Amino acid sequence: MILIVAEKRSVAHAIAKFLGGGYKLEKIQGVAAYRFNYGGREAVALGLSGHLMDFDFAARQNVWTWIPPEELFASQPLIVYRPETMKYVKALRTLAARTHEVYLALDADVEGEAIAYEAALLVRLMNPRAKIYRVRFNAVTQREITNAFRNPTHINLRMVEKVFTRMQVDLTLGAVFTRFITLAVRHSLDRGQFLSYGPCQTPVLGIVVTRELQRRNFKPEKYYVVKALVEIDGHRIEMSADVRFKTRKEAEEAAATISRGVVKAAVYKPHHVNPPVPLETVELEKRASRWLGINSKRTLDIAEELYRGGYISYPRTETTIYPPTLDLREVLQELASGHLGYYADELMSRGFRPTRGDSDDRAHPPIYPTRGATKGEIAKTFGKLAPQAWAIYDFVVRHFLATLSPPAVVEKQKIVVSFGKLEMEAEGQIVVDEGYWRIYPWERQSSKPLPRVSPGEPARAVKVYVVERETEPPPQMTESELLALMKKYGIGTDATMQDHIHTNVRRGYMKITKGKCIPTDLGIALATSLFQFAPQLIEPTVRAKMEKALNSIVTDGTPPARLIYEIKKEFEEYYKALKARKEEIKKALETALNSSRNSQRG
Repeated sequence: MILIVAEKRSVAHAIAKFLGGGYKLEKIQGVAAYRFNYGGREAVALGLSGHLMDFDFAARQNVWTWIPPEELFASQPLIVYRPETMKYVKALRTLAARTHEVYLALDADVEGEAIAYEAALLVRLMNPRAKIYRVRFNAVTQREITNAFRNPTHINLRMVEKVFTRMQVDLTLGAVFTRFITLAVRHSLDRGQFLSYGPCQTPVLGIVVTRELQRRNFKPEKYYVVKALVEIDGHRIEMSADVRFKTRKEAEEAAATISRGVVKAAVYKPHHVNPPVPLETVELEKRASRWLGINSKRTLDIAEELYRGGYISYPRTETTIYPPTLDLREVLQELASGHLGYYADELMSRGFRPTRGDSDDRAHPPIYPTRGATKGEIAKTFGKLAPQAWAIYDFVVRHFLATLSPPAVVEKQKIVVSFGKLEMEAEGQIVVDEGYWRIYPWERQSSKPLPRVSPGEPARAVKVYVVERETEPPPQMTESELLALMKKYGIGTDATMQDHIHTNVRRGYMKITKGKCIPTDLGIALATSLFQFAPQLIEPTVRAKMEKALNSIVTDGTPPARLIYEIKKEFEEYYKALKARKEEIKKALETALNSSRNSQRG
């Protein structure tokens, strides 16, 4: 018998359909499995639900009050089964006992590699003689899956070691500092409440809190600008001086000199606005948050459902270059049957040249649509999820089509009039060719035309006035901006960034309102305490250094044991600094907890 293990039930179903044509659905230990014929042999495909195993401490070490938190630095976490996955463990054991070949068809990323290894361990325990293969595909389509099973490979053990190392390090650091912070203020907490620390979660909070404190501490300053309604050859144009005056008196003195002038420059220059580069995970999350109003976690969750349904390619990728193996014309032919089929046909008729980014993870292609669909089909397939599933599917399709489209063309316009010592300027533009904006409306620019004038023409100020303004604080942090900063600092991966944001929301440290990340009083108190007493625990650059070290397991073969030891030793020093200021931290957090509690009652 052949056993096929997939990431989810929907993928197992697709594999059975594509490889076997027909199949029989049955339940094994409560898990849906698909039995079919593959190459004249019996095959069974079943889907899992994430990691089967995790790391945890021994029972005694899990009682917070029995040992000091710092003792966990010297502990070796144990690998255990996740309680919620036991039915999958039992199903694998049942099937493994009589299988001859196992194909591990988990997601083609580092997490999928680790889950594949966990499944392989289970099979080996039950059946040491079974042959085990790894298959990887980037889209749940018949072509991709068929090709993957024709060319099986093996598990990448370095990728598995990277995941398991991160799990152990994050467990230890999270447990030590969560326990320390919580125990410091336990008498001020509600029953069951705790304050958490996470090596990725907390630096994310630090970024948001830093922006909020910059806003709160911002001191606005007044300044003055001179504006004028200027007439040139019968055309009246609103213009302004590109000078900030500190006092109204200075501005009014400058305004008094403006009467008659001459056109110094009149520029009308074509400008090409290039289409976006192919879509990667973080950019999908950023743009969905900004333009669709769907937060990053929700976006990736829905994108994964679209992938499992065969509508888009694998959504966890850092690549912005279409590989030569991806037949773009074939994708357009598939989209010709969907809701934007007219545009796909147009591209095939006139020809296309894809845009190209500068990143390639050498694992997955950019995100692209794999099936032409209609709104009705998405509604039928996804039920309650349909409105957001359609929004994200439509966006992925439009983004893909935009990357194959010509640039938009605008004419940039600028008029400069000299009034002696002061110059007045006006800027405008005309849309000459909409190009990719036809299919990608979110980046469309409007026309704000200026009249045609020539250098040397006389100009007359019809009206001159002074406007008072104030410098503005930095804007509230948007989720889109936060994701960009997380990527810059290397906090998390394309697969986990949205989870770290969501964890802060669940813990009550921040909230997301209309795409803006707003820290709570408790989140601010926790972050400022760490910034003051142990900044390395919250500075984003520290996590970036750790991620680089973890990547070295895959790229350079760094021994995981050595890396774990070095990271623990480093964070032990941070812990000592924090412990030395325990009373000060306790006071700051208790004040925030009481304030939060009082505001909720009010």
